[in-house]
Amino acid sequence: MELIRGLHNLRPRHRGCVATIGAFDGVHLGHQAVLAHLQQKAQDLGLPAVVIVFEPLPREYLAPIQAPARIMSFREKFEAMQELGVDRLLRIRFNESLRVMAPKDFLRRVFVEGLGVRYVVLGDDFRFGKARQGNLALVQEEGRLYGYEAQPTSTCEVQGERVSSTRIREALEAADFGLAERLLGRPYSISGKVVYGRQLGKQIGTPTANLQLFRLRAPLSGVYAVEVSGAGLERAEGVANVGVRPTVDDSITANLEVHLLDREIGLYGQHISVSFRHKLRDEKKFDSVDDLRAAIARDIDNTRAWFAQRPA
Repeated sequence: MELIRGLHNLRPRHRGCVATIGAFDGVHLGHQAVLAHLQQKAQDLGLPAVVIVFEPLPREYLAPIQAPARIMSFREKFEAMQELGVDRLLRIRFNESLRVMAPKDFLRRVFVEGLGVRYVVLGDDFRFGKARQGNLALVQEEGRLYGYEAQPTSTCEVQGERVSSTRIREALEAADFGLAERLLGRPYSISGKVVYGRQLGKQIGTPTANLQLFRLRAPLSGVYAVEVSGAGLERAEGVANVGVRPTVDDSITANLEVHLLDREIGLYGQHISVSFRHKLRDEKKFDSVDDLRAAIARDIDNTRAWFAQRPA
């Protein structure tokens, strides 16, 4: 899949396509329905399938602290779309000029002049442009002027429940990983490159792999029984902490640390995926490192017990 980094990198060869646009946070079943519609139409017309996304997400730009926690990083989004067979991903930097741009100007600049779209697929609730004034009706109206067609993809439901990124965040916050998996179409995981941390885990006898999250907040927080894949591992059992490490750092940026059970393997520099299975407890600030060490030992025991009794 080709990544186009900004409108200024569009070339004449990028004109003529079937396109969609949205946040696609989570690339959940609803998003996958949009992408399936996109790819089917692209195949019918013999054109590339293009997805347009913003970085940062508009709500992150407008209110970074209050914005909803990201379900996935940009890299995870890229990898998910690549796996689903999208041809091109156009990443547009969301900034002040884009925030105040009139919806018609956005359509003309991006869809018409930039991509030369022939067909546009949209989620039924998509809004864009200044004050979110742009909607499906406007895209269709402009399409009649510029010679492209635009059609919605119907709301996706699973067992009578609407699939949305908001609902998935709620499920993750409640540690309802079964519901999150049903809405995502896969277990919820966080992936990333293992980086050097403060080495405190190693010093207290429980070495951890530290992942860069590339987001201000994660959609969950606490201590979890997890499975780790990548770097030669396949669903290796472990215990993970997601949060701000109040006992040692008390920072505001989310971190993910995972300790593998009964394994010692060098993971620095490797890319791994951590799938969340069960919440053990909330994150807590302890009075001392000794108290933290004892709590981690209990977390490991509880993780072993959960995996031992988990249904096959």
